[in-house]
Amino acid sequence: MKKKPLIILAGPTAVGKTSISIDIAKKINGEIISGDSMQVYKYMDIGTAKIKQSEMKNVPHYMIDEFTPDEEFNVSIFKSKCEKYIDLILSHNKVPMIVGGTGLYLNSIIYELDFTKAVSNKELRDKYTKLALEYGNKYIYDKLVEIDPISAERIHINDTKRIIRALEIYYDTGKPMSDFYKDFRKYNDKYDFVYFALNMDRKKLYDRINMRVDMMIEEGLISEVEELLNKGYDKNLVSMQGLGYKEMVSYLNGYISLEEAIEVLKRDTRRFAKRQLTWFRREKYVNWVNVDDFLGKDGIVDYITNKIHDKLRKK
Repeated sequence: MKKKPLIILAGPTAVGKTSISIDIAKKINGEIISGDSMQVYKYMDIGTAKIKQSEMKNVPHYMIDEFTPDEEFNVSIFKSKCEKYIDLILSHNKVPMIVGGTGLYLNSIIYELDFTKAVSNKELRDKYTKLALEYGNKYIYDKLVEIDPISAERIHINDTKRIIRALEIYYDTGKPMSDFYKDFRKYNDKYDFVYFALNMDRKKLYDRINMRVDMMIEEGLISEVEELLNKGYDKNLVSMQGLGYKEMVSYLNGYISLEEAIEVLKRDTRRFAKRQLTWFRREKYVNWVNVDDFLGKDGIVDYITNKIHDKLRKK
């Protein structure tokens, strides 16, 4: 069976993936699937740096605004829906592109990862979310170290969502999450993929992150979080634990000042970007693109587009 073409564009937050991906899609006749764990939620636009309709330049996008913040969304659901969208895009005679920075979601497509056995358990998820809020991340992380040290090595102590997911899987199935990752480096034979990751000078990236946070505040992030709370979305929801949301909830509830909330958000976003880069560096077949090596966006787009055309022509 002929392999399905698939383009992946990854990289840390604020590196410029969105704008670059649009121009690439226009040149290769592509359609875009978001590989982001937060942009899938409705009403969460500013804090997720979600692409606006006007910015899409008529390029169809999928996996954006598909779930309400209180609906379940995880890597298993992403994998299932993403594979269907890939086939849909191919049926349009277009090239599917996955664009995002959530490494686990990208890996669920390019590797043969089976999440179907990890049954979802909202009761367990809520339990450990509350424990994390009450006692801190170290408390639940220590529990993960006890039951699944292999996964604990891979998951950062500040990554609340993934710690809770690993605990949920263990206590629901009786097996550690690491058991479901035994084929973590076995490629999915269905796809002929070209994988790119953007990077830039660390200081420039951190400056961009800081500016992005300031811009989010100016655009109304506080009001966006207020509206979510007013709609009845609980602060303990997985979606509300995302960067930008939990910090503003803490501010709105009077736990910290606005200045503190902004500084924590900037700091944690920088740390998140660093973890993203660490994740992508583990990938053997990533084509790294240093945006500082080009005079402007057009040069980056042309470089990646030519690489894609070269690969597709060989097949």
